[in-house]
Amino acid sequence: MTDSMMVDGFLVTDEKDASRYTLTRDGVLVSALDYRDDGKTMALTRAFTIPTYRGNGYAAKVVAGAIADIESRGDRKVEPVCWYVAEWFAQNPGHEGLLRRG
Repeated sequence: MTDSMMVDGFLVTDEKDASRYTLTRDGVLVSALDYRDDGKTMALTRAFTIPTYRGNGYAAKVVAGAIADIESRGDRKVEPVCWYVAEWFAQNPGHEGLLRRG
């Protein structure tokens, strides 16, 4: 089962069976964000953009979509394992309440 939302003309999908969020446009995979979910915390482990699409901010879109989804659920904290996700939180301090502490 998957859950999807639109973000700036892209489709962000939570592929629960694969433990990843994907960013697609017109059915083409552009970027992905892998995670581990223990039921309380989602560890965001790796943001990846297909090499031909790099440099366009697509990783930020998939992270933003994932964060919006996690916030809307309201039952998980986030552990930014991936350096890119940690940097995203530093640049978007309004979401710091979602971070797992200690």
